[in-house]
Amino acid sequence: MDGTLLDIGEVARRSGLAASALRFYERKGLIQAEGRNGLRRAYRPETLERLALISCARDAGFRLSEIADFLLAGPSDTRLREHLAAKEREVSERVAQLTRLRDSLRHAAVCEHDPLVECPEFKQAVRRVPQG
Repeated sequence: MDGTLLDIGEVARRSGLAASALRFYERKGLIQAEGRNGLRRAYRPETLERLALISCARDAGFRLSEIADFLLAGPSDTRLREHLAAKEREVSERVAQLTRLRDSLRHAAVCEHDPLVECPEFKQAVRRVPQG
């Protein structure tokens, strides 16, 4: 095998993804094998960077179809930045919600009201939780 290509097992090990995930991403057109080592797929080293981008985007809450749109359709930077800004707002709101929840749990753990549900601070925290 060409020394510049990485075997699927090596890409899986370095990326932390299962080989089945790599094959799935390949079927979706997100990555592309550049050759074969016997029956095993081989990838260019740059594939690791692309996989890191895909993982980061998924962790940020982007759906695979959105990631494919960015990677395959090549949207303008303006459109991509708009999507990223919208996702940042979503993530920031989620962080704020989780912070409020953490603070409420901290209070509940040490609150001396009996019963806890009668604690004014606990009641206020419950009212701050968005109703779905």
